[in-house]
Parts: sequence; structure tokens; C-alpha cells
Amino acid sequence: MTTLPPVTAEVASAALDSLPTRLRKRADSTAAKAANWPVAVTDATVVVRVDDATTVTLTTTAGVVTSAEDAVCSCLLAPACLHRAAVLTLAPLAEETDGPATTAVVPSDAGDSAPVPPETGVLDLTPPQSAAVHALRTAATAVLAAGVTGSGAVHRATLLHAAHSARVAGLHRAAAAAVRVARRLSEAGTGDPAFRLPELASELAELLTVAVGLRRAPDPDLIGAARRAYTANGSLRLHGLFTEPVVTASGYAGAVTYALAQDGRLHSLSDVAPGDADRARRAAGSAVPGGSALTLRELGDHGGAILTDPTVSPDGRIGGGGAVRSVRASGARWHEEPLDTLWRRSPADQVAAALRWSAEPADERDAGGDLLFLTGTITGGGFAVDGGPTVRLLAPDERPELPYVENLRLLAGAHGLALRLVARLAADRPSGVRALATAWQGTDGDPIRADLGLRRLNRTHLPRTGVPSVPAPALPTELDLLRRAVDRAVAGGRAVTAAVADGELPRRLAAVGLTTGAACARALVDTASDRRHDALGRLRPADPEAYAHAWLASSTYASAATASLLTAAWAPEEDHDPA
Repeated sequence: MTTLPPVTAEVASAALDSLPTRLRKRADSTAAKAANWPVAVTDATVVVRVDDATTVTLTTTAGVVTSAEDAVCSCLLAPACLHRAAVLTLAPLAEETDGPATTAVVPSDAGDSAPVPPETGVLDLTPPQSAAVHALRTAATAVLAAGVTGSGAVHRATLLHAAHSARVAGLHRAAAAAVRVARRLSEAGTGDPAFRLPELASELAELLTVAVGLRRAPDPDLIGAARRAYTANGSLRLHGLFTEPVVTASGYAGAVTYALAQDGRLHSLSDVAPGDADRARRAAGSAVPGGSALTLRELGDHGGAILTDPTVSPDGRIGGGGAVRSVRASGARWHEEPLDTLWRRSPADQVAAALRWSAEPADERDAGGDLLFLTGTITGGGFAVDGGPTVRLLAPDERPELPYVENLRLLAGAHGLALRLVARLAADRPSGVRALATAWQGTDGDPIRADLGLRRLNRTHLPRTGVPSVPAPALPTELDLLRRAVDRAVAGGRAVTAAVADGELPRRLAAVGLTTGAACARALVDTASDRRHDALGRLRPADPEAYAHAWLASSTYASAATASLLTAAWAPEEDHDPA
């Protein structure tokens, strides 16, 4: 099927509401058929042809289906028909894009939806908020019990309903987490190649953590913000760093340029909207706000700009606005000031900061806070970081339309090549980093800098070099097995966890000193397979809450242990305990 336009969470959650129960059971099988229905796209209309007599028409606003009335089926049963529900089930969920807005966390007229802060500083949830938290926890637990393979349209709709209730009640962090889980489930259901199981597991852990926290001892940090608040910023002097193409499984694409301000803070400018990889490449040529005729890619490629009266969010994202003006300014290369300072920070400090960044709420993370600025050498074993370990260079996106994979394959053979690199940690592959941009001295001595997702390299760009192979470090096998068990539980659900469970993993974890991990793994196994009988010999119903708590404990431990061991692996040799 040609890519369907994104639909808002509210439209997606209501897709099954009008169907009778007997038809809801057929929603997933019909959605599978709908994947083969032909699609025709015109300006603001998408027509899905079910058969010669039936069509589903989607009308978009700025590329997004924003209301239930914008999805119409021509059959006699509409709107309570499977055709319409199947198409809306297949459509990706819309994302909020950056834009100037100022929204308080809890409006002053929120009434019963506003949490009440008592003298202790802990929030008292209102009845609507308590109900929303219960709905979120129940929906998340049901997804975890069913697993990816067992979660269909009804599970996603239940999650989105709960997310909508949470958003109305002012629980923005929980609502956003639920929508992200639903989005990941949609990616898995449509077989999107961008789907990564560890990312779904991480989002599900965030949702359960927030829901459990709100139920036990609500904290203001668990409430979250409605939207990024963009405010006027006076003026900004920016030095461009690099430009990254963005293509999401939810039907959005564009480009993000990162730049350093005079105060040493990273900022980002973006052009992201509904589209595909072609749009990502085109968006790199979008103009920087303010009329300077400088493009995002030009700014990222050693460019500079001065912006007056831009709107900037607290996390460093730069918006537009009618008052903003921009002019070109001198830029800097990576080895020149002020950019060179980014590479002078120790790798260990950068990794520690990136791990702290990843532990923050997703909607409150500073722009570029996860970026690593590394210097090192290509070896047969990977990228040997100066002052750090040897790591694998991984592609952030493996779509053939973007040159990441091709470029990294070329660089991997340039043994001995000294590089400066911008990268991110890879949560699902701790022994590697996702390479975004790089720079080195070319064969003629001139510097070469490449945005690895936008510029296609060839062998003429690389000098002849050669060094011995150096193996990349790995985390303990037992910890990796626990991480896989956590992910496998999300993939297959409680039944699969119980079927493949044995006592070997807890024993192995305990044998290498990971005793807390062993206890978590044992609890996960026990709650997955616990089907005790009552005094009369009757089988007791399963306890999904106990299983969810055990899984969350295992997930939290695995993430914390991985972060701790990564911090140690990236520490300078003199910091390691010789014992």
C-alpha cells in the first residue's frame, strides 16, 4: 500500500468505536487485507479503493487526518464499517511537530482536572486523573501480557483511548508515552523495517513507570508538559555542526540541523512534516527561518547565522515566527573554536551525560543532549576512540534511500583513518554507536566533512592507510541474556515467557555477581508461569499486574546495569580498578 497519511491519536482511537463487537474481532484480519488495497493521492485527498464499488476517502489538513469526519467510506454500512476502520488502523499516528506555542503545564481553568499540590509537595490526583492512570496501567499491562504478536487493533485503540483521557486530565507525560507505545505497535503490525523491539520495550517501561509512580506517590515530574513552550529569545549567534535526515515510521520526514550558540548550548532547527525519505533529502535544502536564504544543510556544513527575535523552546529547539530575522555569518570547522570545545570533553563524561539525558522524560530532553563528539581511528575491530573503547559504527537508519549503510561500509575498510565523529549511543547494541557525521583529512590534505545520512561517499574521498585489528568490547553475556529476555517478553507476551522460562538465567546472573538481576529474572519467570490452584483445586486466574511489575523490575535493572557498565567501559584506563 502507498503510504497512508498520518492520523491523530483521537481519530485512530475512535476508529473501532462505531463497530459492533462481532466486527471488532475481524479488524486485524481486514487490516491485513487492506494493506493490498490500491491508493490514489491528490493534493489533500487520499482515496483507498476497496473494490470496484467501494472506496475510503481521507481528507487531510497539512498532511494529517485531524477529525473522524475526514475519513469517509462509500459503503452502505459506513461509518460503522470495517473498510474505514481497517484503513484508519493501518494509517500511522500523527506526531506533534515543532512550532511556536506557549502552553502551561496545567491551565488555570483546568478545574477538576488540575492536580492539587499539598504542603508535602506530592500531588493529590483528582478522580478523573486517578481513573486515567488506572486505564493506562490496565492497557499497558494487557499489551505486555499479549506481546507484540498478540496485540492488535483493539489493544492499540484501548491504549489511545487511555492516552486521550490522560491528556484531558492533564497527565501529559503518561499520555505521550501511551501514544508512543501505540505507534510502535503499529510499526510492528505493519512490518515497518524501522521497527526496533528494544525501543518498544523502552517506551513500555516508561509508560508503566509513570503509571505506577502516579498511583503510588504522584510527583510533579510525572505530570509532564502539554507542549514545548516557545518564547522570544532576543538574538542567537549560531555555528552549524551537521544536518541529520529524519524519516519516521509514523509517516513524517525532514531534516534537523544542530548548531552551537555562543553560550555553549546546542540548538536545533528542523523542517519535519508528513512525507518519506525523498522529503528528508529535500528538507535539508529548506531555508533557515528569517529570510537569510541560508539552507539547513548549508548551516550544518561549516555555516553560521545570526538570528534576531527567534522563538526557542526550553529544550533548545528553534521555531519560526513572523518576527524572526536571520543573516549569514562566518562559520567554523570542527577543529576550530568554538566547535573544537565539543571534542575536548572526555568520552567518559559525554557518555555519562548522554545516559542521564536518556533517563529524562522524552518530552523534556535538551536538543542534542544525546550526541557524542568523538576522536579516534578506524581499525579492523571498529572505531578506536581516543581515551575510550573500540566501538562498532552503526547506521542510524538502514533505508536504502539514505546512504548511511553504504558510507559506513566504506569507512569500515579505511583502517588507520583518523576521524572526528558525531554519534549517539545505541541502546539496543551497547558495544556500538550510531554514526551521524564525520570529518577527516582527504588525500590532498584538505578536510572532508560528511553528513553520513545525506552525502554519498566514494573511495576517492579516503586516503590509503592500515592498522591492526582491535576487538570491540562487549558487556557480560549474562546481562545481554537478561536484556533479550526483557525484549522477548514484549515480543511474545506472558505465554511465550512462561514457555521458554527455566532456572538457568537466574543461576548464571548470580554466578557472575549480578544478584539483583538474578532476583528480577527469577520473579519474571515465576510470575509468567504462576497458575496456582485454590483450596478446591480450581485454577486461579493469572495475575497480570504481578507479571507487569516483575517485567518492569527486570527492564529497569537491565537498563541501569547496562548504563553502569557502559560508564565503566568508557572510563579512561587509569580510572579502572586494577582488581
